[in-house]
Amino acid sequence: MPSVTTVVHSDPEILGGVPVFVGTRVPFRNLIDYLEGGYSLEEFLDAFPSVSREQAIAALEAAHEAVSGRAHSPR
Repeated sequence: MPSVTTVVHSDPEILGGVPVFVGTRVPFRNLIDYLEGGYSLEEFLDAFPSVSREQAIAALEAAHEAVSGRAHSPR
């Protein structure tokens, strides 16, 4: 599985620095919006064929780890 640094990146020259899937102009936020809207991963991938399944899953796993890590850190 690719690491998050190989699947999502931010570049000021691409959409003003919005985090996008590497090799595309598809913002990571689009995936979150699709899932929040009740759409499936399949529907997202159909709508944005430049994003691979592996990229989407790796990005979601990294986001989950980031959220989980913060939830368990001491204050």
